[in-house]
Formats: sequence, structure tokens, C-alpha cells
Amino acid sequence: MTYKYIRFFNEIGINDIPLVGGKNASLGEMVQKLAPEGVKVPNGFAVTAEAYRYVLDEAHAWEALRETMADIDSLDVKHLARSGKRAREIIYAAGLPDDLQSEIIAAYRELHEQYGESLTLAVRSSATAEDLPTASFAGQQDTYLNINGEETLLDACQRCFASLFTDRAIHYRIDQGFDHFDVALSIGIMKMVRSDLATSGVMFSLDTESGFRDAVFITAAYGLGENVVQGAVEPDEFYVHKPTFEEGYRCVLRRSLGSKKIKMVYSEGNTREATKNILTSKAERERFCLSDEDVLTLADYAIKVERLYSEQIGHERPMDMEWAKDALDGELYMVQARPETVTSQQQGTILEEYQLKGSGDIIATGHSVGAKIATGPAHVISSTAHLADFRPGEVLVADNTTPDWEPIMKIAAAIVTNRGGRTCHAAIIARELGIPAVVGCDDATSAIANGEQITISCAEGDIGKIYRDDIPFDIIRTDLATLSRPKTKIMLNLGNPELAFKHSFLPCDGVGLARMEFIINEYIKVHPMALLHPEKVESETERRAIQQLTKNYVSPADYFVQRLSEGVGTIAAAFYPRPVVVRMSDFKTNEYASLLGGSEFEATEANPMLGFRGASRYTHPAYEQGFALECAAMKRVRDNMGLSNVILMIPFCRRVDEGKQVLAKMAELGLKQGIHGLEIYVMCEIPNNVIQIDAFATLFDGFSIGSNDLTQLTLGVDRDSEIVAFDFDERDEGVKEMIRLAVAGAKRNARHSGICGQAPSDYPEIAEFLVEIGIDSISLNPDTVIKTTLQILEVEKRMAG
Repeated sequence: MTYKYIRFFNEIGINDIPLVGGKNASLGEMVQKLAPEGVKVPNGFAVTAEAYRYVLDEAHAWEALRETMADIDSLDVKHLARSGKRAREIIYAAGLPDDLQSEIIAAYRELHEQYGESLTLAVRSSATAEDLPTASFAGQQDTYLNINGEETLLDACQRCFASLFTDRAIHYRIDQGFDHFDVALSIGIMKMVRSDLATSGVMFSLDTESGFRDAVFITAAYGLGENVVQGAVEPDEFYVHKPTFEEGYRCVLRRSLGSKKIKMVYSEGNTREATKNILTSKAERERFCLSDEDVLTLADYAIKVERLYSEQIGHERPMDMEWAKDALDGELYMVQARPETVTSQQQGTILEEYQLKGSGDIIATGHSVGAKIATGPAHVISSTAHLADFRPGEVLVADNTTPDWEPIMKIAAAIVTNRGGRTCHAAIIARELGIPAVVGCDDATSAIANGEQITISCAEGDIGKIYRDDIPFDIIRTDLATLSRPKTKIMLNLGNPELAFKHSFLPCDGVGLARMEFIINEYIKVHPMALLHPEKVESETERRAIQQLTKNYVSPADYFVQRLSEGVGTIAAAFYPRPVVVRMSDFKTNEYASLLGGSEFEATEANPMLGFRGASRYTHPAYEQGFALECAAMKRVRDNMGLSNVILMIPFCRRVDEGKQVLAKMAELGLKQGIHGLEIYVMCEIPNNVIQIDAFATLFDGFSIGSNDLTQLTLGVDRDSEIVAFDFDERDEGVKEMIRLAVAGAKRNARHSGICGQAPSDYPEIAEFLVEIGIDSISLNPDTVIKTTLQILEVEKRMAG
């Protein structure tokens, strides 16, 4: 049959947006260009924008529609709602002309021939101004799911046409400067992917919070994808590192378990609603809803989609995509792809950093969105009936938001929701508006009192925090375009993986110190030996806590290896291919003992600072099995994840023979120097490291000066003692001489020399001294990078002139 108002997906492409809208054009483009590469897209057809105009022409509805849309004030919520309702009634009442109905039914029957009697349909809007690189109309119009039967399909098409004038769509067009009558609506009618029985979600070809472009970010929940898009559920999250994936490595970089409390499924029986939400089971909530194999397949799809759209415009174009898994055939399908319209559109080279200047009571926490800080009075809203009461500058606190809430979201200082993940509606709109949001708090509407003054902080990592009262904060802006790079390498001290993507934009040459202790303490929480020997943990409470943490893993040891490797891997991926120096664990016995189960495996020492720590533990019977887990995790980072930029570093190595033993043990465990380019550094933090630097240089590939320990051991000061420690620091002439000797010894042996202690971050004169003696790299705390870089540039300029 020849169609006038119908185009099947294999007949349309990205250049057909004026005819079939952005969503349909994108689906057609993927069917034509990516299906041959293995990217699966459910088949379907578009009812063209010409059909929309034809409907209104035949019904002589244009004049009434224009009168209804005249003089709308987008801030007058009630007037906008009345006008939108009238506009939808006009379009729905217009009906579908007989010839258009016949074409839709004929195309539907063609799909039936392809898919058989099990076919149900998704009827989706596709506006002609939708999914543009600079404005996303996603979610503005309506979608109808689980459509079955000709009459039901025709009714859904009428409703879909009418949804061009939803309240949210009207408001959005006004905000974006689009004329209501310059935008037409096409309808996408496609095979319904049976994700109601499986999983679905949203993914981006960049990190939505930081703008880091070398990662695919995937969210997933059980059932139909509307809950993830609308923010009604907190999904699982996954990251895959694009550069190493394209080099052939297949490993999930990082994952986070969402609560996934509900799932959307098909309604059964004679109900008006095609779908409904039901509670997920405890077992479903406590496990990831995607296998690693599925995550990697989706990453492959995302990379291919981004490459296709990037080639069309000649430069990188990050993408925002929706996917679904069909339980009937077990396949993953792409169901939508559009340009990402917020982070990727940010221009310029201004680095903006928000920093709290105080602290306070934390009322609630959730997923942070936006990396900013805001303050204002809380306005808790329970339903759309109260939207008109919201005032500019207030903090919107709600269970979750939908596109109907956008008029007030535009004037909010920040947004807080009980439900939703970082790709939900509230998160997407907050990014677009440039305001912080904390989503998925669970209890925000009950924990936060209406009208109380609060501070919303999204500048402290993945966990967004809501503080009571106004807490002052600074905004530091740096124009990176005007910042030169010094000859001395500038590195970062970094332990928190949640900050890695954000800090990767700082002007630096890599990470000089990635602290394993932070990851073990925050993400693992259990003593390694307690994972290997849980029977030795006497506390029943601690045993239960360990079982709860490790129950979804093959073994407790697997839990440690995976969690540690994902934490370190995230930092390494953020700076890839720049070097990332990872220090093996350097807890003291009292710190190890504070981990779950730790007290059973640690002795009580009078001075843990000088006791059983660092290299001495690694080959000792009391910990060598724990060290083997650390090595297994680092081997996974380098070999499975492909992050060969990781350099390993041994702390507190007192003697040369001790260094030999540790290196032999590491080689035995699969971490041999030189294999796949592996370098192993040693901390230079004990006077003996300096005195015997020539001997240590025969073993290790580089030195990183730990100025904190080197100071206390040179001056004989316990830096944990408040009585004496305050009066001693790295500026002492004896300490400076030790540092000078260390740098000179490293140069003499053609070994890398760096410093990762606190001194150059705290004392400008120490940073200047280090440059003058010719150190190779200086590792700084992130908040001092800009200031110290400017200072080092001045020193180098003076030395050169």
C-alpha cells in the first residue's frame, strides 16, 4: 500500500525532523544506520506532522485554537491550565479523517504481520521541534503504552495529537521562545518492548553531573521505563569507561544499587489505565536489575549512537538515550536517542567551584545533582493543587516532580525530592535550569519542615546534603584559558571516587596520591581478614552487618575486590591516560580495628603511628591474605578494566629487604614490575628511605615524599600529639634538607621524584622550595591547585629570568 501520511522507520532519517519530529527521525536513523551494527530498535511507523495539520484543517479548528492560545501568561498557572485544557479538547474533538484512519490501521496490520498476535504498541509523541541539540522537548507530550486493537489505537492517536498542548508543553514553548503554531506533532507507533516483565531505563554518553565525556552512564529499574524518566523510582546506576571499552576491555567501571521500590507493569482486566505500579519484592530491591553483560551491551549501543550523531556534525555530540529489555526475546532495544541538551551545551573555560564555609545539622541526604550550593526557605508541596502557592527563591521539596511542575521549578532556588535517580525529571530540569537538586532522599517531605531555612549542597560528591539553616559558601571561578601550565607537574591528592570526574577538569597532570584507605573505609567498611575469616568475628551484630553487605556477591572476598577495584578504577578512569598513583593500604592498627570485624584481627599498640603499618603488614602472616585481596583488586583495575595508567605505591617501607619481600609478593600475586608497563613507587617518608635512597632506587621506579611522616620522624614528633605537634612542621630546615636529599637522590638514580604530603598545599614557601630544588611533581589538595599553580609559575618565571 502507498501511504500519504505514514512513514515506516526504515524510510526516515535524521533529516526528516520537519516531517516526523525528532523522536521518530532518530528512531529511523538508528534503524537504517545502526541495526546493521547490531543495535536493536523496535520496528514501527510514524504518522507525519502533515497528518496533524490535516486533522486541524479538516475540522476548521485553527482559529479556535489560536484564540485559546492568545495572551497566555506562563506564570499564571491557573490561566495556563484552563487554556491548555480547552486546546486539548479542540484537537481531540476534531477526530481523525476517514482516509487517515484507514492508513493508520493498514500500517498497524503490517506490523501485526511482522510480530504476530503478541504485538502490543507504544504510541509516542514526536514534536517537530523536539530533541534539538539546544532544547529538549522530551516529556512535554504524552505517551500511551500497551495499546492493542484498532479502535484503541485510533483513540490513542487522537489523544497524542491533543497532547501537543499539555500545560507543560505550552509553558516550555513559551520559555524557549517557540511559537505554538510553528511546532507540529508526529506520532510514533512502534512495537511495545515487554520491559514490564524485565527492565528499562535511561543512559547518557557522558556523566550528567560533571560533564565528563569518557563514560557511559546507565540507569536501570524493573518494569516500564516511565518510572525512571519521571523520577518515581530510584534506579540502579552503572558506569562504563569508553576509551578502554573501545580498546577491547569489557568491565563495568562502577555501580550503585538503587532502591527500585516500585515497577510499572501492564494493567489487567477492563481498566481505563493501560499500566499500573506495583511494589517490587525485597529480593528484587536488594539485587542489581541488570547483568554485567547487559550493561556492556548497552554501553556498546551508546557508543555507537554517539559516534553516528557525532559524525553527522563533525564533532563530539553526547547523547541522551532510553532503552528497554524485552522479557519475551531477551533482547535489549534502543527506544529513543536525542542530543544531550544541558551539560554538553556549556561553553567557555570557566571553572566554577562551590565550597561550603561551615557545617551544620544534616536533615536529609540523596543523590546530588548540579555540583552547586543554594539556600532558601523550604516549601513542601504535596500535590499539583498547591503549585500556585510557590514563590520565587524558595526550595521546592516534593515526593517527586513531573513536567506539570515545571512552571514553579523555573523559579525555585533548588529542588529536593523523596524519589528519583540522577536521570529523573527533577534532575534533568534542575540541570537545565542550572540549580542544585537532591533527589531520592526517601524522607525529605517529612524530615524538612515547611518554611524552615535550609542549605542544599551538591558540591561534596555523589551524596547531596540538606543542612538546617543558612550555611555560607564561596564560589570560586577560574578562567582556565588564561592559565599556563608550569614545567613542574601538578598532581592531585584524591581519595573519594565520587569527586573524581568533577576534579578531572582541574588543570593537572594526573593523581599523585589516590588513598586506598578512604575507599576501604567508605565503600567496603569491613576488615579484609574478617571477610576471609568471618567465623573469627565474635560480635553477632558485626557478623550480620558483614553478611548484609556481602550477600549479593559470589563471596565476601569478591565483595572486597569488586568494591575496591571500582573505587580505584573510577579515579583512574577520570584521569586516563594521565598517571594515577595508588597507594596500597596504610591504615594503622587502631584504624583497621575500627572496621567491621577489625578488632578480632588487630593488636592494641601503644603508638600505632610507629607500629604495624604499611609494608610491614603485606608479607606478615597476620595480614598477607588481606594484602592479596588488595593486589587482586589492583590487578582487576589494570588487567580487566584496562586502566594501565595506574601506578602502585608502597607506604612506610622501613628497610630495603622489606621492599624486596613486598615486590616479590606482588609479583607472585600477578603484579610484576614492567609487565604491561606496571611501575611501582615507594613512599619516601622515613629517614632511612633518604639515607639509603640509592639502594631503594634499585628496587622502585619512583619516590613520593610523604612530608607528614617524614617531618615527625625527622623531628621526633608524634603528629597525633596535641601537646607537641602544633609547633613543628615541614618548614623546619632539617626537614627541608631531608626533602632536598631525597629529590637529589632520585635524580641521581634517574627515578621519578614527587611529593604527596600536606606541606605544599598548606605552605606556599614549601611549594616554592620544591620547585627550586627541581622536584618532578607536586601533588596538591584539589582546593589549592589553582592558587599553587599560579605561585609555581611565578617561581619558574623568576628562576628562568
